[in-house]
Amino acid sequence: MEGKKKHRFFRFTARTLMIISAAALTLSYLSIFVNPAKFWLMTLFGLLYLPILLLNVTLLVIALIRHSKAMWIPIVAILPSLLFFGGHFQLSGSSVPPGPDDVKIVSYNVGRFHFGNNADACRDSIFTFLRRQDADIICLQEVSARGSFADLFSKNFKDYNLEYYSYTGKSGSYGNVTLSRYPLKNKGKVVFERSTNMAVYGDYDIGGRTVRVYNCHFQSYNISLASIGRALRSNTSSAVKETEDKMKFSLTLRPKQVDAVIKDIRDCQLETFVAGDFNDTPMSYTYWKLSRDRRDSFKDAGKGFGATYSMLGPLLRIDYILSPESMRATSHKVVKIGYSDHYPVIATFAK
Repeated sequence: MEGKKKHRFFRFTARTLMIISAAALTLSYLSIFVNPAKFWLMTLFGLLYLPILLLNVTLLVIALIRHSKAMWIPIVAILPSLLFFGGHFQLSGSSVPPGPDDVKIVSYNVGRFHFGNNADACRDSIFTFLRRQDADIICLQEVSARGSFADLFSKNFKDYNLEYYSYTGKSGSYGNVTLSRYPLKNKGKVVFERSTNMAVYGDYDIGGRTVRVYNCHFQSYNISLASIGRALRSNTSSAVKETEDKMKFSLTLRPKQVDAVIKDIRDCQLETFVAGDFNDTPMSYTYWKLSRDRRDSFKDAGKGFGATYSMLGPLLRIDYILSPESMRATSHKVVKIGYSDHYPVIATFAK
């Protein structure tokens, strides 16, 4: 009798956990359709998509081993991931050899060149790396300089056209920079309200074809793992509230920034690339709004996990290069160099 009670308790507990895990995974799917400005908590389910998926897979394996009839719960929950998992992981990269007329683009959040103890050495290492890539277009976010961007980049990238937007303060300039070897026909910016984040764009003549490239840096969470750790350790309401407020601020501000860029895209009537630091995963409102009617270089030509943020292993892919439907990526790679908390994304596209 005692054994039967234990069996019933285990079965009830297991099924309850399966149902809760399946519900959480379902919410992560739905999070891409929900504007965080209206319900910010849904974004957290999208952010935790991979751990929640892993939990469901683990529960499925246990159910299969135990020949449990409840295995259908995680199976049904996992099935939609066939549509979404490719944004995080690809089995094999593109086998298409690069052509002589392919367009090579780099997108890189350089973290103000402050990764490490020596900002000048960090900046010089990044510039050396970028020159070695021999890219046609380079999109940089979180660029800082003690003087002007024009002086800094004209000296280090003489054979590139320079387009940028920066804020200037007592410590120097801060903003986004786009470098291109193609003729620049037009340029502009999308300024975000209540934020130093921004998007700059340039219209380039690529072999007689005018294409617009958006270089975006959307609102970050403005929190660090250290600050979360402090909030958890202190267990004070003020520390937890501060962390929550910062997340809510970014989660409600970012969709407004995304909508501003999308409005600009609709108004320009050109084929568009959208590159940069989105500060959001593929399971997000941000990604699904911007990737609509565009190709994702990672899905076209990536391999393995596509994470671009160095701090949390394979979990956070937040930097992207999205191309027009007519230009498929022939290669995509994330280079794991330690000059910033982000990794550079490098992709080539067939014209």
